[in-house]
Amino acid sequence: MKEGVVFTLFLICLTSISDTVNQLFLKSAINSITAPSGNIFKIIKFIFKLISIPRVWISFTFTIISLCIWLFVLSRADLSFAFSADSMHYIFIAVASRFILKEKVTFKRWLGIIFIIVGITIISFT
Repeated sequence: MKEGVVFTLFLICLTSISDTVNQLFLKSAINSITAPSGNIFKIIKFIFKLISIPRVWISFTFTIISLCIWLFVLSRADLSFAFSADSMHYIFIAVASRFILKEKVTFKRWLGIIFIIVGITIISFT
C-alpha cells in the first residue's frame, strides 16, 4: 500500500473516531433529559434545555474537527474511496455502543460489521 494511502486512511480513521465521540456525547446528552410530547411550546423548551447541556457543545466541537479533517481527506482522495472507507464509523459506533453505553449489539449486527470490515479492506487495496 502506498504511503499516501496509509496516511489518508489514518485521517479517515480520525474522522470516524471524531464522529463516534460526537455521537456518544449526543446520546448521553439526550438520555439525560426527557423527550417532549406533541406540544410546540414543550418542544421549544426541550430544544433550549438540550442546547444548554455542555455535552451537546462538546459534540459540536467534535463535529467541526471531523469536518475539517474530512475536507482535507477530500482534497487528497477520490470521493468514492474516501466515502467507502469512512464506513469505519459504523464499526466504531457499534463497539462504543456495546462497551461504553452498554447497549446490546446482536449477532446479526456484528456479522454486518464484519462485512463492512471486509468491504473497507477490499476498497483500500484498489
